[in-house]
Amino acid sequence: MRIDGLFSNTIDLLGKSVDLRSKSQNLIASNIANAETPNFIPKSLDFEQELQGALKERQSGQRSSTVPHPRHIPVRGAAAASGIQSVTGRVIETPAKTPGKDGNAVELENEMGRMAENQVMFNASVQMLNKKFEGLRSAIREGK
Repeated sequence: MRIDGLFSNTIDLLGKSVDLRSKSQNLIASNIANAETPNFIPKSLDFEQELQGALKERQSGQRSSTVPHPRHIPVRGAAAASGIQSVTGRVIETPAKTPGKDGNAVELENEMGRMAENQVMFNASVQMLNKKFEGLRSAIREGK
């Protein structure tokens, strides 16, 4: 059972970021695993602009185009959360400028760099989520 608006939009954003970074890590790992596969074209997950668009929509106060029913009472923050949760990213092909003789377009050094960068961003998102939940946990304990 999902309760929209219970947590801040920051938690929704960080959670979605962790999810998308995990999917991106899987694509990068697949690229590295296929570095010797003839005619393989590497892929990447492009989601940053889509996620920023969902954030801008939230900040401008625009409501999502999906309204469950016109007579329902809107929950504060629910439209922004659904906008963030609807971000899926887009898988794009990222071939090397100079493919190998076998047609393989994976540049191992670039993929390893992308993997390291993605891992750092994933870890940062997880750490920020942990801090948010520690704050909630502390608030709950102090309320006893």
